Amino acid sequence: MRIEAIEGIVAGTFNFPDTVVPMRKRFAPLVPLALIALLTACAGQPTQPDTAYTSAPSGQVFDQAAIDFDTVEPGEQEFSDDTAYQLPQLADSILERGFTLVGTPYRYGGNSVKTGFDCSGFVGFLFRKEAGLELPRSTRELINLDAPVVKRSELEPGDVVFFNNRGRGRVTHAGIYIGDDRFIHSSSSRSGGVRVDSLDDKYWRASYMEAKRVLALAPMEHTTAHN
Repeated sequence: MRIEAIEGIVAGTFNFPDTVVPMRKRFAPLVPLALIALLTACAGQPTQPDTAYTSAPSGQVFDQAAIDFDTVEPGEQEFSDDTAYQLPQLADSILERGFTLVGTPYRYGGNSVKTGFDCSGFVGFLFRKEAGLELPRSTRELINLDAPVVKRSELEPGDVVFFNNRGRGRVTHAGIYIGDDRFIHSSSSRSGGVRVDSLDDKYWRASYMEAKRVLALAPMEHTTAHN
């Protein structure tokens, strides 16, 4: 046996007396202790969770495989509470009031509930009452406002949308985007005045020109009032 050969070499080298205990018998009591130490070390190793998710403080769940934690700066996943940008609150206020006016008759040149509205009169009435903005009276002046132009794919509720007649000529109509590819506007006397329509409808899709984020021009006192 190999261990007997090793014992012979060790005994011969160091001249152990004949009473020396064989190595197998001397090491035998240490085996259980070695096994216990090995199992304890294995139990102390962290195990990989069954799923690749971790909980965020907000209660959201993120896929670790989708986030490179080495490149995300602290706080980069959070929104700042110090911003003064109050577009969503103002938009909600404008649209809520606009919905109460659905069915108000169309009237050319009209800009009040009593008289009825034309398209620019309806837009101007809501922005004046809810955002403190005095807008130009005509769609031609309204589209020339120095407000940010918004791509159709990036429209947000409260953005003003502009149309012409199936792509022909200058701007002839305006409304307010409400989300989900829809907008509210004072259409015409024949179509019932203030109503909600879809940008995907054949006529409006062909007539769409551009959109502007007019709420970016709202006075500061109105943005803070809706905080």
